[in-house]
Amino acid sequence: MNGPPQTYYDASAARAPERPRLSGNVRVDICVIGGGYTGLSAALHLARRGAHVVLLEAGEIGAGASGRNGGQIHTGLRKDQAELERWLGKEHARDLWRLTDDSKALLRELIATHGIECALKDGLVIAAHNETAARALTADTRHLWSYGYTKARMMDARETGEMLGTPMYPAARFDAGGGHLHPLNFARGLAAAAESAGATLFEHSRAGVIEQSKTDIRVICENGTVIADRVLVACDAFTGALLPEIAPYIAHVESFIVATAPLGDLDAQILPCDAAVADTRHVLDYYRKADGRLLFAGREAYFSVPKDIARLVRPRMKRVFPALGDIPIEYAWSGTVGITRTRMPHFGRIGARVLFGYGYSGQGVALSLMGGKLLAEAAFDNNEGFDVFARVPAQKFPGGAILRKPLVAAALTWFKLVDRF
Repeated sequence: MNGPPQTYYDASAARAPERPRLSGNVRVDICVIGGGYTGLSAALHLARRGAHVVLLEAGEIGAGASGRNGGQIHTGLRKDQAELERWLGKEHARDLWRLTDDSKALLRELIATHGIECALKDGLVIAAHNETAARALTADTRHLWSYGYTKARMMDARETGEMLGTPMYPAARFDAGGGHLHPLNFARGLAAAAESAGATLFEHSRAGVIEQSKTDIRVICENGTVIADRVLVACDAFTGALLPEIAPYIAHVESFIVATAPLGDLDAQILPCDAAVADTRHVLDYYRKADGRLLFAGREAYFSVPKDIARLVRPRMKRVFPALGDIPIEYAWSGTVGITRTRMPHFGRIGARVLFGYGYSGQGVALSLMGGKLLAEAAFDNNEGFDVFARVPAQKFPGGAILRKPLVAAALTWFKLVDRF
């Protein structure tokens, strides 16, 4: 990658090999579009089953959200299980729970099996930003116990303050099943595993047009074409650019992250438990430590990325950790998060040969791996797991092509106001 590193992850990641661009016509069994976690997981699982698979990435592997995110491993979905039971019924809700809980096991299995060096650590704290959120978090934790999930427990204000090094939360949930990792190193390790299994990965090979026929499907790029039996689209926030039918169902926000200089003497008092932390706001703060630095994310935007991300995020960071003072911020970057109106993943089919999956709404580090595995299974007509997600009703964002962005931006502003009260 030319020029100075854009993110702390770029600066600290293992070196990535140069991969070729697609050139000419290539005939394969399955074409995967998207070099993030979903696409890489799909390519790996397809290759393991003996499929001749090609993956197309518009930029470099992990250059999108998969290599720029907060690195947090979450339990469950953005909707809690009680809400899913009311909406979808208990059986469907429990099927979703099994897949989402299995996604964390899949992540750890892939890391162990393929020796991926990505600084994996256990422990995730969900911090209640007020008393109302604390009560809801307590109820949700107890409900998870009814699912047999005993890795999560509530902490009162005192224990929360001691673990996090800040007195601002009235309660929190510690989840031993969650955790955090170096997202770019994980993406690069997953890519190497897929290649070792037999997948071919092309970088700087943007898919332009998908053409279906009765006998095959063609993915046309600038310098070549992939001819396949099926195509798996795994572009998350950018899925609508390739599949116009999907555009009304997906929006995206920019999330902003900073990395401080090494904490030095402050290391023992800033987040002493070394878990990852996310609060319960709609527009949340989430943070963790890595290599003695604090990585802190806060604020979101829909229309544009500000020129000075550090200036935007620093007040949120200092509100949580006043002791940081004016510690330098050495890296500041943004990442595009794909969201759905329901905040639930959206999986489905277009015609007989195209499958898609996207919309993890900020919780995709583990979920996207399961998403890729389910896409791979569905490509072999094993649809059981895929259909658990595909049966979740998708909802279009209002406003059409012209008003969709302003309306989503207005909703984001409303949620920011709600968070204050």
